[in-house]
Amino acid sequence: MQNKLNSPNLPDRAKFASVLRLLSQISYWIHLILGATSALILGLILFSRKLGTPANNTAISISIFLTIASLVAVGIRIFFAWRYNRIAKQLKSATPIQPNRLEIVNLLRIALIISLTGLILAFLASETTVVSIIAQAIAQPQGPRVYGQQQAIETADLFLDFVNVTILGAHALGTINSLGLLNWITRE
Repeated sequence: MQNKLNSPNLPDRAKFASVLRLLSQISYWIHLILGATSALILGLILFSRKLGTPANNTAISISIFLTIASLVAVGIRIFFAWRYNRIAKQLKSATPIQPNRLEIVNLLRIALIISLTGLILAFLASETTVVSIIAQAIAQPQGPRVYGQQQAIETADLFLDFVNVTILGAHALGTINSLGLLNWITRE
């Protein structure tokens, strides 16, 4: 397999370049849309927490930090999708300087690691948010009482979990994209 990776020629270069370009464009736009939506909602969540007097909830603060880190990973994946497109154009062109199989495999592996890291970060952020919401719900006394503001579950916390699930979807797509391309290029 190592000899295959070091070979300068790709199997069916034109077909691989076409698929790489198509998948890069799909990945680019989906990551951009999901990332921009998540960033917008996260910005509204942060803005609403600044305006109100949020409860001193460490779990939500940790979740926000992990969400921002996974959102940064989505931004990096947007760059890698753009980079895939550039490589596809190089593969289709007749220029003498063309990326070889090993360069493409290394790029796909780095993108896969970024997607998996973002997936783990978004999963931890989502779980932290859910645990915090459940803890708040359990801590509320049962019965027809009037609750104080600190006892109520904040809507922003629910939106935070929505953001994390959206980011999970973006990273899952990136993982599938990188794994599929990596499997194809190393198979032959």
